[in-house]
Amino acid sequence: MAKMPSMHSGRAKPSSSKLMRNETGGSAGILTVVLVALSLILFTFSVREGDRGILGAARGVVQTITSPIKVAGGYVVAPITGLGNIFRNLTADEQTLSELKQENEELRARNVELEEADQAARRLEELLDLRNTYSLQSIAARIIAGSSDSWVAAVTIDKGGTSGVTVGMPVTNAYGAVGQVISCAGTTSTVRLLTDESSSVAAMVQTSRAQGMAVGSPDGTLRLTLIRTDQAVNVGDVVVTSGLGGVFPKGLPVGKVTTVEKNPGSTYYDIVVEPFFRPETLEEVLVITSLTEEQQATSEDIVSADQPDLEAASGHAVGANAENAENGANAANNENGVSEGGDARDGGQAEGQANEQVTDENGTANANSTRTQRRTSATQGGDEDADGQNVYGEDVYGQNEYGTTNAMGGGLSDAG
Repeated sequence: MAKMPSMHSGRAKPSSSKLMRNETGGSAGILTVVLVALSLILFTFSVREGDRGILGAARGVVQTITSPIKVAGGYVVAPITGLGNIFRNLTADEQTLSELKQENEELRARNVELEEADQAARRLEELLDLRNTYSLQSIAARIIAGSSDSWVAAVTIDKGGTSGVTVGMPVTNAYGAVGQVISCAGTTSTVRLLTDESSSVAAMVQTSRAQGMAVGSPDGTLRLTLIRTDQAVNVGDVVVTSGLGGVFPKGLPVGKVTTVEKNPGSTYYDIVVEPFFRPETLEEVLVITSLTEEQQATSEDIVSADQPDLEAASGHAVGANAENAENGANAANNENGVSEGGDARDGGQAEGQANEQVTDENGTANANSTRTQRRTSATQGGDEDADGQNVYGEDVYGQNEYGTTNAMGGGLSDAG
C-alpha cells in the first residue's frame, strides 16, 4: 500500500535569518513607540516644571558636562573652517574676485555717504537746539562760498531777499555768534564774519558782566576793547553778546579769553578772544530775523555799561580841577609876590575855574563818546565802521584821550 504524500511536504520552512529580522523589526517598533511615549511624558513634565524640577537639574548637569566639549570642538573646527575659506578664495576665478572688489568699493562709498549724512544730521540738530534754547526767530541757511578776497573775512549763504533775509541781520551757528549780513541778492547773501577787521559786536565777560566791544583782527582772533583795568577779567573767561545796539540777541557765545594784558598807564586792558567758530569749517548757519524784548539789553544793562565811563570822567575832572587851582595859585604867588598874593590868588582861582569848566565838559564828552561807541558800533553793520580805526585806535584811548582834553584846558598837559 502506497504512502500518501504529506500535506506539508510542498511548503518550505522559514529560515532562521528571516525569523530574526521579523523579531528585530518588531522590537524596533516597540522601542520606537516607547521612546515617543517617554519623550511626550518628559516634554509634559518639562513644560510644567520648567527649570526648577528634576528635568531642569538634569538638563543643567548635561549642559555643564558637554560645554567644554563644545568649546574644544569649536577651537578644533575653526582652523579647518579658515583653511577652507582660504582655499576657496585661492581657487576663486578672476570674475568672482572682481565682483567682490566692486562690492567692497560700493560698500565703502555707501559707508562714507551714511557717515556724512549722520554728521549733517548732528549739525542740524545742534542748530535746532540753539534756536530752541534762545527762542530765536531765524532762517536756516547753508554756506555755499567763501570770500574771494583774502583781506576780507566773509562767506556767502544760499538764502537772500526772497527768503526774508535783509542787510544787518545777525548770523550764528551752533556754537554762537558768527557775523552779520552786509549785502543781499534774491537767493544769496554775503555775511561779514566777526573776525573781519571792520566787524564789531557789543559783548561782555560772562562771569563779571564787564561790557565792551569785540572787534575783529587780521590774525583771525577778536580784541575785547573798552574793558577798564579796574574790572574783573581772566584768561579762560567766556565772552557773550551783551545785546547793546539791538543787533545780536543777548547771551550768544562769542569766544573765550586767551590773553589779558595791562599796559602801564593804560586805562583799558588789551584782551584777546579766541572765537568759538572756525571760518573754514562753517557749513550751516541761522540768520536771526528778529529779536524779542527778552533778547535785548535792559535799561539796567545800559546803566551798567555807562557807569565805569562816568566814574572815569568824574575822577579825571576832579583831579584836573585840583591841579588847575594849585597851578593858578602858584602862578599868582610867583608873579606878583607876597604883597599881591591875594589878588593873584583870586586871578589864579578864576583861571582854575575856567580850566575846570573846560575839563569837565571834555571829560563828559569823552564818557559820552565811549558810551555811544558801545551802543552804536554794532548797529552800523561794518561798512559804517570805516571810522572804526578812530573808534578803537590807540589815538582815542591812549595818551591822546586826555591829551586833547588837557590841551583844551589851557595847555595843562600834565593834568592827564
